[in-house]
Amino acid sequence: MRSTGPITLNLPHFSGATRKLILIHLASFFGFLVLEWAARDIAHLLTGYVVLVPQSVFHGHVWQLLTFIFYPIGLLGMIFALLSLWFLGVWMEGTFGSRRLVELYLFTAVGAGLLASAICYTRIFGLRPDLVAAGPWPAVMGLMTAFASLMGESEMYVFFVIRMKAKYAVSIFILLQLATVIQGGDRLGALAELCGALCGWLYFKFAPTRGFVFGASERYFGLRNGYYRWKRRRAARKFEVYMRKQNRVVKFDEEGRYIAPDDERRDPRDRKWMN
Repeated sequence: MRSTGPITLNLPHFSGATRKLILIHLASFFGFLVLEWAARDIAHLLTGYVVLVPQSVFHGHVWQLLTFIFYPIGLLGMIFALLSLWFLGVWMEGTFGSRRLVELYLFTAVGAGLLASAICYTRIFGLRPDLVAAGPWPAVMGLMTAFASLMGESEMYVFFVIRMKAKYAVSIFILLQLATVIQGGDRLGALAELCGALCGWLYFKFAPTRGFVFGASERYFGLRNGYYRWKRRRAARKFEVYMRKQNRVVKFDEEGRYIAPDDERRDPRDRKWMN
């Protein structure tokens, strides 16, 4: 899976889940622009519910953990973010599939928002719960970190101009955001990007092979089926007791399935009777 080949500037295919994510971002970007022009008061009111505000998150506005990445930022920042999403998303989708790309993108967004909001309450480096963050960069940083952890020796273009290995490029981005958190500026936005990078690394470090959603569903159905087997065995034991009171003997296997008298001597592992 690891490669040392460069990631070129040739535009990849615009399709699949990557296209859907980019189109959602573009729809949000132009939608807010139109709303700002047509109904400024409504746009400002809606902005307060969409962007990430830590004190609002911990007062019940938990949807902000997801919606803040779809709120439009400056034009130049949005262009670079969506181009990064395009290049990295196509690679991620082609390697791991659409479902895992979307899962990673949303996991890093929610994780970054939650971690950054919690850290704001420490008030370290001038962070405060009333700060505001928005834009797709925290989720994009998660994709970048995931790519660097898997393809660290591959070369990529920083700002689409400077060519360097992925692991060094991501390290530079992380150091720049760390400097912003310490020295000032968009502290919460920079912190969210750092948390997004951490979540991207944690996802590929600890997530099941097929992702959290598949792992959770597999675990759920395993527990459900185990519960049904327990109920069947319990009902079988009760039925055995009832039949003994009727002076009859019935037998069930270890899974609680009835064993007919003609099958008592048959080896349960014998599959010769099957076509």
